[in-house]
Amino acid sequence: MAKTWQEKFNSNNPSVVKIIDKKFADLPEGTKMFIATPKLIDTYINHIPKGIEVDIKRMRKDLAAEHNAENSCPVTTSIFLRIVSEVAFEEYEKGEKLEKITPFWRVINVKMPIAKKLSCGVDFINMQRKKEELS
Repeated sequence: MAKTWQEKFNSNNPSVVKIIDKKFADLPEGTKMFIATPKLIDTYINHIPKGIEVDIKRMRKDLAAEHNAENSCPVTTSIFLRIVSEVAFEEYEKGEKLEKITPFWRVINVKMPIAKKLSCGVDFINMQRKKEELS
């Protein structure tokens, strides 16, 4: 049976810093790469002030800097961003107030491929971004 978004979010896998031995995505060989966790991504997003947008590349750099690395893994960061977004939207659907869920729309815009995959749909993201006057 597949894990739920909440189970994936609550995974006990630790964050890791490693030096990659070959080019990976946008990272050159020898990069000190940080692999976050869904909870670290969630904490980061919850510290983004209302009305401020942070793109995923900046988030990756910021998270890496906090953990003495050069950059964060683009693949796991995207996966964990989706997990955080799905958990937040599930909480909203269960009746949690919008102000109490993780504001994933401050990182995800409707032009990003991940936006089309989320169960909330692009209209929800677009509506929240408009409320905060994000581009």
